[in-house]
This record gives sequence, structure tokens and C-alpha cells, in this order.
Amino acid sequence: MNDSAPHRTTPPGWPQGVPGPEAPGWQEAAVGWLLDQCPPDYRGYDAWRRHPLALAWIAARHVEGEVSVMREAYRHARVELGPHLPPEALPEILGVLEREGLRLRATARAAALVHAAFTGEHFVPRL
Repeated sequence: MNDSAPHRTTPPGWPQGVPGPEAPGWQEAAVGWLLDQCPPDYRGYDAWRRHPLALAWIAARHVEGEVSVMREAYRHARVELGPHLPPEALPEILGVLEREGLRLRATARAAALVHAAFTGEHFVPRL
């Protein structure tokens, strides 16, 4: 093992499939991942590809908005949907909302990490 080789790590929560910010070409992979987190119409704006920091900024906000919507939906589902669904449906719907909320929280963390990397922040592993 060569101890002089650089040790590349990514912070916990870094998006899967995107090389770490020390890897060559990571920005292109990150742009693709960020666009996947945004509405499809965002791909039609060349400015997002030309300015990946701006894309990371808006993608992080977009995903945080989705987290907020999911929390709101979870809070109101029982009252607003409960009377209109069969009894077995509400727990199922609440479970889906909970799982989607967890997925979105992880995506929001990943988007924030990519944004931080585009601003030049460096991840320092902690013991």
C-alpha cells in the first residue's frame, strides 16, 4: 500500500454516483445529479450548466421546499384524507409520506454538500 497516495473521501451524505470534490470531472457529474433533483424544465436553461454554483444553490432550495411540502402533507393527511379513504389506506399513505420525507431529507443534505463543494469548502473527516 502506498501511504503517499492522496486519501480521497466524501462527506457522509454525499450523493451516490457523484465522484468526490477532489476527483477530476466531479463538477460535470454533480451538475447532472443536481438537475435530476430539479423539475425537468430546468434542463432547458443553459445558465444552470454554465453556472453550477447557482444550480447547486437553487437545487438545494428546491429540495428543501419539497421537504417542507412533505412535512405539511404528513401533518394534514389524517384530517384531510382520512375521512375519504378506506381504513387500511391511511397508515399506508402515512408510511409512504414518511419514507419519502426521509429520502428527501437525505437528498437535501446531499444537495447542501454539493453546494458547499462548489463554494470551495473542503470536507475534513472527523474521528
